[in-house]
Amino acid sequence: MINPEGISVSELNLMIAEAIRKEPRIRNVTVRGEVSGFKHHIPSGHWYFMLKDEDSAINCVMFRQNTLRAALRPKDGQSVVITGYIDVYPKNGTYQLYAMALREDGKGDMYARFEVLKRKLFAEGLFDQARKKPLPLMPKKVAVVTSESGAAIRDIWNVSARRNPSIPILLIPVTVQGEKAGSEIARGIRTAAEQPGIDVIIVARGGGSAEDLWCFNDEAVARAVAECPVPVVSGVGHEIDTTICDLAADVRAATPSNAAEIVFPDRKELAGRTRAMALVLARAATGAIRDAEKTVRDLRMAFSALSPERRIAELTSGSALRRAALHHAIRIRMEETAGILQMAGRELAHVMDRRIQDAGTAVVRLQEKMQAINPMSVLNRGYALVFAGNGTLITRKREADSEREMKVRFADGEIEVYHDGRKERNAEL
Repeated sequence: MINPEGISVSELNLMIAEAIRKEPRIRNVTVRGEVSGFKHHIPSGHWYFMLKDEDSAINCVMFRQNTLRAALRPKDGQSVVITGYIDVYPKNGTYQLYAMALREDGKGDMYARFEVLKRKLFAEGLFDQARKKPLPLMPKKVAVVTSESGAAIRDIWNVSARRNPSIPILLIPVTVQGEKAGSEIARGIRTAAEQPGIDVIIVARGGGSAEDLWCFNDEAVARAVAECPVPVVSGVGHEIDTTICDLAADVRAATPSNAAEIVFPDRKELAGRTRAMALVLARAATGAIRDAEKTVRDLRMAFSALSPERRIAELTSGSALRRAALHHAIRIRMEETAGILQMAGRELAHVMDRRIQDAGTAVVRLQEKMQAINPMSVLNRGYALVFAGNGTLITRKREADSEREMKVRFADGEIEVYHDGRKERNAEL
């Protein structure tokens, strides 16, 4: 019977819950679907997510006493089989699936598409570490590609204001959710790269379900990031979320705030690093100066040792020493030679004396022999020599008969003799 005054909302929700609980087909039901929007409520330990297929979705909750016994921890895009029951949450009148048990049922369609695109782009080299560009230590200007009304830009502004507010930020507003968001994000990246003075681009979006973040798995976004001449930092979703944009980016950040922390250097940290670097440089400079001074001293000593003046002095000193040594050697040699010459002179004089004596004796003997055989000696004993007119010695009478003119030699002179008379002439021998 209908109450004409009406019933309260609480009563209506209780009636709906009672009606649902009376239906046996949904008191113990097994449902297959794809996980989306998974959240782990840390304080309570409960899991909250949606289970969906191509046409529908239902809210799910799994309480802590059941999560502890779960075969796996689900993640967005994963296809699972859940056993549980349907009930109404009276506080807001929504019905949901209360999961008692959960197991994997293979990969969902979204995950499969994600894997196919990831393998394709990986094969093309879009994720290669070698092509990733380094971030500047101190960017002059940063562009942020995100929604102008989302939490991501506010988080980036807050972090940059705290860390380094002197670096300007250029917002490139884009839609970050929906079917056309991917192409819009890709255009936003190209637009940001064309702006003058941009050193870094941040592509950002706050957390959300896999469907909410799906536009960052768009191939156009990945190619825009890979082709961008400016380093790109991807800060999409939460730390557990990984998109194709993250893989193609030069640097992946866990969240938009983390992306801002990576891009914007902390002024205090920079000041400390500058002081530390200055100290290191000062120490290095002092050490380098000491090393240079030592090198200069060593070189000066080496140059001094090799200088022409010193070399000349060394050569002069060495020459004097060698000259003195040579003079000494010559003097010794001369003394030795003089001694040898004196001895040789004495020996030669002795030999000459003996030779002279021997020669004198031989001469005397020869003189005696010559005297003995000298014809003149015979003439002293009364003999004479007869010579023909031509000077030949006549020894026979017949020779004398044929000569008209002859000479007769005596010991004290000679005479000429003719056949027709006698003529005498003294001749001194």
